[in-house]
Amino acid sequence: MFTGIIEEIGIIRSVARGASSSQLTIDARKVTEDMKTGDSICTDGVCLTVIRFGPDHFIVDVMPETMRRTSLGLLKPGSGVNLERAVRLTDRLGGHLVTGHIDGTGKIIRKWNEDNAVRYSISAEPGVLKYLIERGSVCLDGISLTVVSVDRSVFNVSLIPHTQSVTTLLNKQAGDLLNIECDIFAKYTEKLNHHPSSGGEIDLKFITDHGF
Repeated sequence: MFTGIIEEIGIIRSVARGASSSQLTIDARKVTEDMKTGDSICTDGVCLTVIRFGPDHFIVDVMPETMRRTSLGLLKPGSGVNLERAVRLTDRLGGHLVTGHIDGTGKIIRKWNEDNAVRYSISAEPGVLKYLIERGSVCLDGISLTVVSVDRSVFNVSLIPHTQSVTTLLNKQAGDLLNIECDIFAKYTEKLNHHPSSGGEIDLKFITDHGF
């Protein structure tokens, strides 16, 4: 589990491609400080498992399913990636709960400045957009952001100066793909709302009966 608060920008050192998979070697310093083999690192929003590491790098495998669902297949040596270690139970939750399991990709269709902020309009599939609400949370390339507005085909987010300076998003341009993870609570709510035992509607009795 992650928070969407980026710890550092890693740099892709090398990409070893398989038939439909890849192995990434990523240069990093902060996230390797207390690293162990088997640790989960959120990499551009994708939860990946460390298989080997050194003081200045770590190596992860990317399986075919992850290649199909995310933008990781576009990475090449020199690419920057947003990195975050798994959250500890004693940590402050500065962003929102992020699993590192990507729901889909979105394409930047417009980027513009608004005083000290940078705004993005991002197109996405209906299956992703249905989980987004104005002022709700969304994770883009591992970054916890607030949805400014959303309609049938596009949603908008805004970056404060700090997020601009500590993530890769400022370098993204119109046409670039972003990994999207929707708020996990929105997905569970939809599942419960369509569960046969709910009668198609969630009320206080249903929530209480199911231990919430």
